[in-house]
Amino acid sequence: MSEEILINITPMESRVAVVENGVLQEVHVERTQRRGIVGNIYKGKVVRVLPGMQAAFIDIGLDRAAFIHASEISLREGQAVENITALVHEGQGLVVQVTKDPIGTKGARLTTQLSIPSRYLVYMPRSSHVGISLKIEDEAERERLKKAVADCVEQEGITGVGGFILRTAAEGARPEDLLMDIRYLRRLWEQIGHQIDTVGAPTVIYEDLGLALRTLRDLVNQKIEKIRIDSRETFQKTTQFVAELMPEIADRLEHYPGERPIFDLYGVEDEIQRALERKVPLKSGGYLVVDPAEAMTTIDVNTGAFVGHRNLEETIFKTNLEAATAIARQLRLRNIGGIIIIDFIDMEDEEHQRQVLRTLEKQLERDHAKTNIIGITELGLVQMTRKRTRESLEQVLCEPCISCLGRGKLKTPETVCYEIFREILREARAYQAEGYRVLANQKVVDRLLDEESGNVAELEAFIGRTIRFQVESMYSQEQYDVVLL
Repeated sequence: MSEEILINITPMESRVAVVENGVLQEVHVERTQRRGIVGNIYKGKVVRVLPGMQAAFIDIGLDRAAFIHASEISLREGQAVENITALVHEGQGLVVQVTKDPIGTKGARLTTQLSIPSRYLVYMPRSSHVGISLKIEDEAERERLKKAVADCVEQEGITGVGGFILRTAAEGARPEDLLMDIRYLRRLWEQIGHQIDTVGAPTVIYEDLGLALRTLRDLVNQKIEKIRIDSRETFQKTTQFVAELMPEIADRLEHYPGERPIFDLYGVEDEIQRALERKVPLKSGGYLVVDPAEAMTTIDVNTGAFVGHRNLEETIFKTNLEAATAIARQLRLRNIGGIIIIDFIDMEDEEHQRQVLRTLEKQLERDHAKTNIIGITELGLVQMTRKRTRESLEQVLCEPCISCLGRGKLKTPETVCYEIFREILREARAYQAEGYRVLANQKVVDRLLDEESGNVAELEAFIGRTIRFQVESMYSQEQYDVVLL
């Protein structure tokens, strides 16, 4: 399978696209004025303790206070507490790390269990544990890596000071590569430790890498054949970063100097636009309907124009199989997180159900975010979760529609007309006026002068006043004003 990473840089934003066999699988966007803060370490100040929620709000210097749960606060050795008030108090300084960006009206989520990632390792200065990514399944390789880290730690004489987690990228890594990472992480932690001891709160102590370098660190694996970058400056920075930390991928870096935008060349721009649409067509003629909401995201599968060749059950099975693959891609592409409910078309054959679930599970294995399929409910709905750490593609690129206030629906002209009639009646009872002028959208005024003209005449006779209408081109379909003359 051919995989490429495309990096598009402008002064305003950085964008990364992961393309597999010519098909866009992931998009990451980072606005220069609104960079994500996951992984950043802050020296914060406790501003409010909530015993009922077993949580606290921490000022880390952002517009909104961040949130930390008692379970995310490290305990001292031998310490066992049942209430957050025994862990923190208002005004206390606290060194914390962001685990989730602020999303919507919710502040950032925090932990005191600090971790610093490198190419192959994650260093945990406040732990002595050595763990290995579950995606490294070969037991012999797991043992080899664990021994290699232990040997490196012993060689550096840092036994008992911090722990490590071996990342998926560490599979096949040489001991000398791991040693380089350990030295890099220890030097970085020494710098952070000095900051912790000297700065006041609230202050940022450590910022994670920008999107381009973070992509190289977190997304590049053996399957990635090319990393194309359209900015010469960023290409030079990544070349230096790779030379120091990831020399084995140096030959995969490539500067793209073409006049045609790199995302246009690969059809990425069109795919991003389609990823913002509610309806996702399937090659068979079926389609998905993706509905993100505050509490969860629902995905509905429909057969559409696909009628199959032999019988209805075959049609349903083939549509669901195709949908399972498409859903896994859409979750990555749109970066949908949290609770996800999938309504596959009902299947009577239990073996078909199992095959569809297996297909979904297999496709989700390629996802960098942690996913978990809970199972099928009594109503035949598939329940799953996908770890959410950053805003979805829609949340980054879009905002609620000012016309429908995020409902995705508009009141019909008929409904607005009747609201106008009720408003005129209220005004007529409350105020004396010679007449009324209604300012409204073109479609609403057209209906008032056509289908509702009889009702307008009856209302004028009832209140004994004339009603005039004026089109306001800037008004949305739901917007109107009634002015007293």
